[in-house]
Amino acid sequence: MELSLIGFAILLSLCFLGFPLGFTTLLVGLVGFAYTRDWNFAAAFTMSSQQIMESGANYGLSVIPLFIVMGAFIHRSNISEDLFRAAYALVGARPGGLAHATVLACAGFSAVSGSSLATAATMTRVAMPHMRRYGYDDRLSSGVVAAGGTLGIMIPPSVPLVIYALVAEQDVGKLFVAAFIPGILLVALYLGAVAISVWLKPGLGRAGAPMSRAERLAAYARVWPIVALFIIVLGGIYFGICSPTEAAGIGAVGAAAFAVMRGYVRSVAALYRILIESCRTTAMLFVVIFGAQVFANFINLTGLPYELVSIVETFHLGPLGLVLSICLISIVMGMIFDSIGILLLIVPVFLPSLLTLDVNLVWFGIIMIVVVEMGLITPPIGMNVFTVRSVMPDIRLGAIFSGVVSFVIADAVALAILIAFPIVALGLLAW
Repeated sequence: MELSLIGFAILLSLCFLGFPLGFTTLLVGLVGFAYTRDWNFAAAFTMSSQQIMESGANYGLSVIPLFIVMGAFIHRSNISEDLFRAAYALVGARPGGLAHATVLACAGFSAVSGSSLATAATMTRVAMPHMRRYGYDDRLSSGVVAAGGTLGIMIPPSVPLVIYALVAEQDVGKLFVAAFIPGILLVALYLGAVAISVWLKPGLGRAGAPMSRAERLAAYARVWPIVALFIIVLGGIYFGICSPTEAAGIGAVGAAAFAVMRGYVRSVAALYRILIESCRTTAMLFVVIFGAQVFANFINLTGLPYELVSIVETFHLGPLGLVLSICLISIVMGMIFDSIGILLLIVPVFLPSLLTLDVNLVWFGIIMIVVVEMGLITPPIGMNVFTVRSVMPDIRLGAIFSGVVSFVIADAVALAILIAFPIVALGLLAW
């Protein structure tokens, strides 16, 4: 167990120094394995190469690049501004309307982009100028963008959910279905957080100018193809018409058709740029996955997961106690790592304990996603907070952290509801 803890300590130290997570996990796992074999690096390289080959040959991973391509086409179609305008047409004329619209636009954009950091950066550029024009307090406006960016890792199709499914050996389609109602719950709680904040302090954000009926209809018309595509992809998975990989392929083709119709892909060069961008994103993600697999193999070799099973049995934690303990650890790690890094590092370690206590792994996956969301906006190192600050450097870091407090509370409420009432996540699967 001591060796595994040393490995985690070295991993955290290297990440703090700025080394990429994928290469860091690969290096620590490789050296750790060699150490356990009397510094036999030949065996370590053989183990690592086999692990990478097996992971790369996993058919389930094919869904990831397809969803990334889908998000790239939609992102290139400049949909962020249209989503914000459509959301503004729906809720902008009420107190705090622009903040409400930002939550809805973030939910829509992050669902198709698959990246919380990309959503936070993009929606900061789109929504912040509008909110500042209406005199919104920077605490509310920056907080709602930082928190809204986290919604994409819950609302399917979600790349972190795919990663969790592969690590925990669960069905991707079931996880997508299970995440649907919790995703709506989180959006509702974020809207509630905005409403309560504005009700307590009306000066934080006033109502926007109302739009005419024709303007509202025009705004909705700009985004209906994306809404239709989203429904087709999820509907195909939910009703068993197609597998998640097939649905991702349909989504990628549909997003490409949307980009062509919008006039953003009119040449081979434009298509080439989108595909290269997708390849780079996929490659970076796969490096993280491969590195984490090698590191997890090293951790399994040290016996840490099975020692944790013994600890759980010794202290009689029970299923709830174990899940709460994992949540606490994940929130702390969320201050340092991104969502995928947390899932790849935490889940393999605790999986034997979860299986021993017969924890429903679909329900636990939804719990993990909510916890990861909290970590992305929790001080002192909430990654989404720093993303917003990098786009708007004139906003004080303290103001952003102050602004996300109400949304952290909303996440905590969602977590409590999901733990107390598992039917919220598992209800659709029972139909």
